[in-house]
Amino acid sequence: FWLRGCPGHSPTVSMASMAATKEAPHMGMEARLPRTPAGQTKSKNSQIWKGFVQGSVGAAIGGACAHPLDLIKVRMQLQAEGTKLNMLQMGPHIVRNEGPLGLFKGVDASMARQLVYSGVRFGMYDMLKGFCGESQRPLTTIEKVLCAAAAGATGAFAGNPGDLAMVRMQADGKLPPEQRRGYRNIFDAVGKIARQEGVLSMWRTGVVPNMNRATIITVGQLAAYDTCKELFVDYLGMKEGVQLHLSSSFGAAFIASVMSNPVDVAKTRLMNQRSEEGKPLLYKSTVQTMTTIVQQEGPLALYKGFAATFARQCPYVVITWVTVERLKKIMKDW
Repeated sequence: FWLRGCPGHSPTVSMASMAATKEAPHMGMEARLPRTPAGQTKSKNSQIWKGFVQGSVGAAIGGACAHPLDLIKVRMQLQAEGTKLNMLQMGPHIVRNEGPLGLFKGVDASMARQLVYSGVRFGMYDMLKGFCGESQRPLTTIEKVLCAAAAGATGAFAGNPGDLAMVRMQADGKLPPEQRRGYRNIFDAVGKIARQEGVLSMWRTGVVPNMNRATIITVGQLAAYDTCKELFVDYLGMKEGVQLHLSSSFGAAFIASVMSNPVDVAKTRLMNQRSEEGKPLLYKSTVQTMTTIVQQEGPLALYKGFAATFARQCPYVVITWVTVERLKKIMKDW
């Protein structure tokens, strides 16, 4: 009542001022993003090519740094019979038999693959989120999962020749000398595969399990990263910065490892098997490969190399996302 007694005071203005001082309701990270008005296109800051460049460069750097762990993972997954080596034993075993550079066999194929595979994944993911209306409203988790799955499958198809060359180069040191393929580099590997097995063999061999794995792992690495980032901002009050990027990428790495390891084992077995005249292939499809592995080696065999997978995913995902986020900041005004 005392407000009404003040000379020249406007009750309407006072109530409006009091309402304005109330704390704004808490919104999720996506809800706080600026939205493009209906009927307008996004600015040059959201050009699709940036996603391709950022994903290519970030993943190539991350893949190169994590390559020794990826090679150890592949060698562990190829263990079927006889003495089994764990992650801590496999690394020294490779160094003793092939020298320190043996840990970097296929690194050129890995980087070439990442430039294509992850460039397409990141670029397609951004593009598909745009098609789903990300500029107008926050996307649901299901929408992000579907965008990531489609982007992963497309990237895997585009990058399959590089992936095939990388797996074979990584596995070569495990074979007897007379059975080694002896690829010198990514170009030599792709050229020999094309000449000896046909150009289409670079997509016939392992492309389906590779797309299956990429679908799963991209959901873990991209959609899970976005979701973890939102949760850390909304519930832990974390601010945009390196700490948030590290925490989100670590969570994404664990989710991606759990989801992808069984399909990754199947993909490695399919890509590495040799076709011999008159003999049927042991592994024919992703599901059949996983079923055969379970029947012959037990269900836990699908998680062979999980420690190496997770140990590899952590530096790879962390370095990739920190680099991508840094590139986003650098390129925002381009």
